[in-house]
Order: sequence, then C-alpha cells, then structure tokens
Amino acid sequence: MLGEPTRARYGLGAGRRLRKRSEFERLLREGRRCSRGGYTIYMARREQGPARLGILISRQHSARATVRNRIKRCIREAFRLEQGRLGPLDLLVRPPLGARPGAAMQAELRALLAGLAA
Repeated sequence: MLGEPTRARYGLGAGRRLRKRSEFERLLREGRRCSRGGYTIYMARREQGPARLGILISRQHSARATVRNRIKRCIREAFRLEQGRLGPLDLLVRPPLGARPGAAMQAELRALLAGLAA
C-alpha cells in the first residue's frame, strides 16, 4: 500500500550486528577461529535468528580513520550480500594488516563468507 514503510530485506539493522562488548568477548573466547587469506574470522552457531556481524579493526590497520572506515564498509557490504546463505551464525571479522579497501577486497570477502556457509 502507498505510504507504508518498507522493510529492507538485506539491511544491517541492530539485529544483524554484534554491538555489546560481552558478545565480542564471547566470540573471542569460545568461538571457532579460522584464518583465510589473511582474515581472521571467529564464528559461533546459534539456535535461531539471522547472521550477525562484528568487526575488529584498529589503528594498526591504518593510521587514517577514513581508510579504516572504508575497510569496515567493504566488510559490511560483503556480509550484507552473503548473509542470506549463512544462517544463524555470529561472525567476528579481523582484516589483515595493510588491507586495501575496494572491489577486490569485497570480492575476496564474499568468497570467504560463501565458503563458511557451505
């Protein structure tokens, strides 16, 4: 109907993000860790719900905040495009030091996330 707000199918609202410190610490402590292509990914399955994403990035990745923000945008976009395949999974992604944001980074992340879904 006209005038009704539409819900984003593949957005990254609060339900799709890890936001609490306790959630990050739980994944770091108890989550399964895998390293692929320089990316370190901590993951844990849940009983139900959508896939959720957390990002670990520091000044070691880049001294410039603009570059760190672009890296985070690439990670979020790759997750947004692949989240439908992941199921109820919590992910914490740490990119490699010296990562360059761009289309190549996004394509590499999508391939990594698709591999996790299998």
